[in-house]
Amino acid sequence: MTAAPAAVLAAHEVGYAYRGGRPVLEEVSVSVTPGRGLALVGESGAGKTTLLRLLLGLARPASGRVLFDGAELNPRDRAFRRAVQPVFQDPYSSLDPRRRAGRIVSEPLRSLGLLAPGSRAARREEAAERVAEALRSVGLPADAARRYPHEFSGGQRQRVAIARAIVSGPRVLLADEPVSALDVTTRVRVVELLGGLAETHGVTVVVVSHDLAVVAALCADTAVIERGRVVEQGRTADVLGAPSHPYTRRLLDSVPRLSRAARLGPP
Repeated sequence: MTAAPAAVLAAHEVGYAYRGGRPVLEEVSVSVTPGRGLALVGESGAGKTTLLRLLLGLARPASGRVLFDGAELNPRDRAFRRAVQPVFQDPYSSLDPRRRAGRIVSEPLRSLGLLAPGSRAARREEAAERVAEALRSVGLPADAARRYPHEFSGGQRQRVAIARAIVSGPRVLLADEPVSALDVTTRVRVVELLGGLAETHGVTVVVVSHDLAVVAALCADTAVIERGRVVEQGRTADVLGAPSHPYTRRLLDSVPRLSRAARLGPP
């Protein structure tokens, strides 16, 4: 019997509270397994985005541990920063309006030192080639690199943001409500894009979402968070198809048009 792959990212009994406030997370444990997308679902204020910030190394847990490849997460570690990339919720605010798309997408290549040593011209050429490939991977033409964010639609801006996230060849994308700011038709296209990248680039996607249809389409595993605690987790097909916790059942009942096929999710 083949052993299950080790977790890329894991939170072990983490707790977190903002200064002067009540705990936002309490004894939360989740694991990100290569090739198995993970959804973090729950109502607004449940603690989903805070947990994502801990997995990104943007905050430190007050208790418990966050691990990357089995070791204590060090957010300054270049291997971690290359392997784990974020995709933020709002494509209108996550892109620098003063920079062309090519410069935005190539930023990780420069900040992580991923360009081969050589002359400035050679490095510029390499960056342009890798940017063009990243743009093609998200369905944008190479000449999109010359445009500014305001020249793109909302869905195209999110594609630029995803291109920036994948240009470094990450193993994990952490996406915080990646389609909530988009119209319905564009949401479908971006969800299909993320699912395709998981297959073609071998990227494992972690999604924070309240949209259970998005969760069913993208994630093999789901963790349900209520008031800072994980109340149910497992295969998405099981969690959405036959929920055991009353809170999960209430979430499903709040989406009456969620089809049976959507509830079954990926294997």
